[in-house]
Parts: sequence; structure tokens; C-alpha cells
Amino acid sequence: MNATDLRNKSADQLREDLVALKKEAFNLRFQQATGQMENTARIRTVRRDVARVITVLNEKAAAAAE
Repeated sequence: MNATDLRNKSADQLREDLVALKKEAFNLRFQQATGQMENTARIRTVRRDVARVITVLNEKAAAAAE
């Protein structure tokens, strides 16, 4: 997930992506706790994707406030 791709999306689409990523992060934490996780690096990528989406949402909010 690139930041440039995220900047082309609307705020509503970004919020939907954020909800989906947070659900995925929850499921990954659950898998890790139960010992079912196969790809441990996925947690890191999901966390970073969540941060990217939040950053782009904040950028859009700041641009709208100007």
C-alpha cells in the first residue's frame, strides 16, 4: 500500500480501509496468541499500513482546514 495510492482515495474510502486494517490487525493478534500465525511479518506491515492511512487522513483534514 503506497501513500500515493492512498492520497488518491476519498476520506470515506480511507476510513473503510482503516476499519478493515484494524480488523485484520486484531485477527493477527488473535492468531499470534493462539499460536496459529504463519506469517509473523504480516503484523508489522498491517501496523505500518494503518499508520499510513491515518497519516493521509490527517493530511487531508489539515488541507481542508486551510
